Amino acid sequence: MHFRHRLLTLRDAELALRAELAQSGEPAGEYHPRLRQLHETHARELELIIDDEGWPTADVADADGSEAAWLVAMHAVSRPSFMRRCLGLLKGAANRGEAPARHAALLEDRIRALEGRKQVYGTQLDWHDGILSPLPIDNPDGVDARRAAAGLEPLADAIANARSAAQHDGAPPPEEWEASSAVLEALAKEVGWRE
Repeated sequence: MHFRHRLLTLRDAELALRAELAQSGEPAGEYHPRLRQLHETHARELELIIDDEGWPTADVADADGSEAAWLVAMHAVSRPSFMRRCLGLLKGAANRGEAPARHAALLEDRIRALEGRKQVYGTQLDWHDGILSPLPIDNPDGVDARRAAAGLEPLADAIANARSAAQHDGAPPPEEWEASSAVLEALAKEVGWRE
Protein backbone atom coordinates (compact mmCIF):
# COMPACT_ATOMS: atom_id res chain seq x y z
CA MET A 1 0.00 0.00 0.00
CA HIS A 2 3.00 2.29 0.48
CA PHE A 3 3.33 2.92 -3.26
CA ARG A 4 -0.35 3.91 -3.70
CA HIS A 5 0.63 7.47 -2.79
CA ARG A 6 3.43 7.41 -5.40
CA LEU A 7 0.97 6.30 -8.08
CA LEU A 8 -1.59 8.95 -7.15
CA THR A 9 1.14 11.58 -7.23
CA LEU A 10 1.98 10.53 -10.80
CA ARG A 11 -1.69 10.77 -11.80
CA ASP A 12 -2.07 14.20 -10.23
CA ALA A 13 1.12 15.50 -11.88
CA GLU A 14 -0.20 14.46 -15.29
CA LEU A 15 -3.58 16.08 -14.69
CA ALA A 16 -1.87 19.30 -13.57
CA LEU A 17 0.42 19.41 -16.62
CA ARG A 18 -2.46 18.68 -19.03
CA ALA A 19 -4.49 21.51 -17.44
CA GLU A 20 -1.52 23.86 -17.69
CA LEU A 21 -0.92 23.01 -21.36
CA ALA A 22 -4.63 23.38 -22.18
CA GLN A 23 -4.62 26.86 -20.62
CA SER A 24 -1.42 27.87 -22.42
CA GLY A 25 -3.01 27.85 -25.87
CA GLU A 26 -0.42 25.41 -27.23
CA PRO A 27 -1.53 23.58 -30.40
CA ALA A 28 -3.70 20.59 -29.43
CA GLY A 29 -2.40 18.27 -32.14
CA GLU A 30 1.16 17.99 -30.87
CA TYR A 31 2.77 15.66 -28.34
CA HIS A 32 4.21 18.40 -26.17
CA PRO A 33 7.84 17.75 -25.17
CA ARG A 34 7.01 18.37 -21.49
CA LEU A 35 4.18 15.82 -21.63
CA ARG A 36 6.43 13.28 -23.33
CA GLN A 37 9.12 13.82 -20.71
CA LEU A 38 6.54 13.41 -17.94
CA HIS A 39 5.24 10.18 -19.49
CA GLU A 40 8.76 8.79 -19.75
CA THR A 41 9.56 9.74 -16.16
CA HIS A 42 6.32 8.16 -14.94
CA ALA A 43 6.99 4.99 -16.93
CA ARG A 44 10.37 4.65 -15.21
CA GLU A 45 8.70 5.16 -11.82
CA LEU A 46 6.04 2.53 -12.57
CA GLU A 47 8.75 0.17 -13.80
CA LEU A 48 10.53 0.46 -10.44
CA ILE A 49 7.27 -0.31 -8.61
CA ILE A 50 6.61 -3.32 -10.84
CA ASP A 51 10.16 -4.60 -10.37
CA ASP A 52 9.70 -4.45 -6.59
CA GLU A 53 6.03 -5.38 -6.17
CA GLY A 54 4.59 -6.72 -9.44
CA TRP A 55 1.54 -5.15 -11.07
CA PRO A 56 -0.18 -2.74 -8.63
CA THR A 57 -3.55 -4.43 -8.16
CA ALA A 58 -6.42 -2.94 -6.16
CA ASP A 59 -5.59 -5.34 -3.31
CA VAL A 60 -2.20 -3.72 -2.79
CA ALA A 61 -2.71 -0.18 -4.19
CA ASP A 62 -6.46 0.37 -3.74
CA ALA A 63 -8.65 0.90 -6.80
CA ASP A 64 -7.43 4.45 -7.41
CA GLY A 65 -3.78 3.44 -7.21
CA SER A 66 -4.33 0.55 -9.60
CA GLU A 67 -6.17 2.87 -11.99
CA ALA A 68 -3.29 5.36 -11.80
CA ALA A 69 -0.81 2.58 -12.68
CA TRP A 70 -2.92 1.63 -15.69
CA LEU A 71 -3.00 5.27 -16.87
CA VAL A 72 0.79 5.46 -16.64
CA ALA A 73 1.04 2.27 -18.71
CA MET A 74 -1.42 3.67 -21.29
CA HIS A 75 0.76 6.77 -21.71
CA ALA A 76 4.14 4.99 -21.87
CA VAL A 77 3.99 5.22 -25.68
CA SER A 78 7.71 5.90 -26.07
CA ARG A 79 8.59 2.65 -24.23
CA PRO A 80 7.30 -0.24 -26.41
CA SER A 81 8.90 -3.09 -24.47
CA PHE A 82 7.71 -1.68 -21.15
CA MET A 83 4.15 -1.19 -22.43
CA ARG A 84 4.11 -4.78 -23.68
CA ARG A 85 5.43 -5.97 -20.30
CA CYS A 86 2.63 -4.04 -18.57
CA LEU A 87 0.08 -5.68 -20.86
CA GLY A 88 1.32 -9.16 -19.93
CA LEU A 89 1.18 -8.36 -16.22
CA LEU A 90 -2.20 -6.67 -16.51
CA LYS A 91 -3.71 -9.56 -18.48
CA GLY A 92 -2.47 -11.97 -15.82
CA ALA A 93 -3.96 -9.83 -13.05
CA ALA A 94 -7.26 -9.51 -14.96
CA ASN A 95 -7.42 -13.27 -15.52
CA ARG A 96 -7.03 -13.76 -11.75
CA GLY A 97 -9.75 -11.19 -11.07
CA GLU A 98 -7.21 -8.79 -9.53
CA ALA A 99 -7.57 -6.02 -12.15
CA PRO A 100 -10.41 -4.83 -14.38
CA ALA A 101 -10.48 -6.69 -17.69
CA ARG A 102 -11.30 -3.39 -19.39
CA HIS A 103 -7.86 -2.05 -18.40
CA ALA A 104 -6.17 -4.93 -20.22
CA ALA A 105 -8.51 -4.50 -23.22
CA LEU A 106 -7.78 -0.78 -23.55
CA LEU A 107 -4.03 -1.29 -23.20
CA GLU A 108 -4.06 -4.10 -25.76
CA ASP A 109 -5.89 -1.92 -28.28
CA ARG A 110 -3.52 1.00 -27.63
CA ILE A 111 -0.51 -1.25 -28.28
CA ARG A 112 -2.05 -2.71 -31.43
CA ALA A 113 -2.80 0.80 -32.73
CA LEU A 114 0.79 1.88 -32.07
CA GLU A 115 2.02 -1.23 -33.89
CA GLY A 116 -0.22 -0.40 -36.85
CA ARG A 117 -2.32 -3.55 -36.31
CA LYS A 118 -6.08 -3.93 -36.08
CA GLN A 119 -7.48 -3.60 -32.59
CA VAL A 120 -9.46 -6.27 -30.75
CA TYR A 121 -12.02 -4.23 -28.79
CA GLY A 122 -12.49 -1.06 -30.84
CA THR A 123 -11.46 1.26 -28.02
CA GLN A 124 -9.05 3.47 -29.98
CA LEU A 125 -10.78 6.17 -32.01
CA ASP A 126 -9.68 8.69 -34.63
CA TRP A 127 -11.31 11.27 -36.88
CA HIS A 128 -12.22 10.01 -40.37
CA ASP A 129 -13.90 12.45 -42.77
CA GLY A 130 -14.82 14.67 -39.81
CA ILE A 131 -16.40 11.82 -37.82
CA LEU A 132 -14.90 10.22 -34.70
CA SER A 133 -14.73 6.49 -35.40
CA PRO A 134 -12.82 3.40 -34.22
CA LEU A 135 -9.53 2.51 -35.84
CA PRO A 136 -9.72 -0.76 -37.82
CA ILE A 137 -10.98 -3.75 -35.82
CA ASP A 138 -9.97 -7.39 -36.27
CA ASN A 139 -13.08 -9.60 -36.70
CA PRO A 140 -15.59 -6.74 -36.28
CA ASP A 141 -18.55 -9.16 -36.13
CA GLY A 142 -17.37 -10.47 -32.76
CA VAL A 143 -16.35 -7.14 -31.25
CA ASP A 144 -19.38 -6.68 -28.99
CA ALA A 145 -18.96 -10.17 -27.49
CA ARG A 146 -15.28 -9.42 -26.79
CA ARG A 147 -16.20 -6.02 -25.35
CA ALA A 148 -18.84 -7.57 -23.09
CA ALA A 149 -16.35 -10.14 -21.80
CA ALA A 150 -13.98 -7.26 -20.95
CA GLY A 151 -16.69 -5.26 -19.17
CA LEU A 152 -17.01 -2.68 -21.94
CA GLU A 153 -20.26 -1.26 -23.29
CA PRO A 154 -21.38 -2.18 -26.85
CA LEU A 155 -19.30 -0.51 -29.55
CA ALA A 156 -22.17 1.57 -30.94
CA ASP A 157 -22.83 3.02 -27.47
CA ALA A 158 -19.13 3.73 -26.93
CA ILE A 159 -18.88 5.54 -30.27
CA ALA A 160 -22.00 7.60 -29.58
CA ASN A 161 -20.72 8.52 -26.12
CA ALA A 162 -17.26 9.45 -27.47
CA ARG A 163 -18.76 11.64 -30.18
CA SER A 164 -21.05 13.34 -27.68
CA ALA A 165 -18.18 13.87 -25.22
CA ALA A 166 -15.95 15.27 -28.00
CA GLN A 167 -18.67 17.77 -28.91
CA HIS A 168 -19.36 18.69 -25.29
CA ASP A 169 -15.71 18.93 -24.24
CA GLY A 170 -14.66 20.92 -27.30
CA ALA A 171 -12.32 18.22 -28.55
CA PRO A 172 -9.79 19.46 -31.06
CA PRO A 173 -11.23 19.81 -34.53
CA PRO A 174 -10.51 16.92 -36.89
CA GLU A 175 -7.67 18.74 -38.64
CA GLU A 176 -5.83 19.14 -35.32
CA TRP A 177 -6.57 15.52 -34.43
CA GLU A 178 -5.08 14.49 -37.78
CA ALA A 179 -1.92 16.32 -36.78
CA SER A 180 -1.99 14.40 -33.50
CA SER A 181 -2.37 11.11 -35.38
CA ALA A 182 0.56 12.01 -37.62
CA VAL A 183 2.64 12.92 -34.56
CA LEU A 184 1.75 9.61 -32.90
CA GLU A 185 2.61 7.66 -36.06
CA ALA A 186 5.99 9.43 -36.28
CA LEU A 187 6.60 8.62 -32.61
CA ALA A 188 5.64 4.97 -33.21
CA LYS A 189 8.31 4.75 -35.91
CA GLU A 190 10.88 6.69 -33.88
CA VAL A 191 10.69 4.50 -30.78
CA GLY A 192 10.32 1.13 -32.52
CA TRP A 193 6.61 0.26 -32.57
CA ARG A 194 6.81 0.08 -36.38
CA GLU A 195 9.44 0.10 -39.07
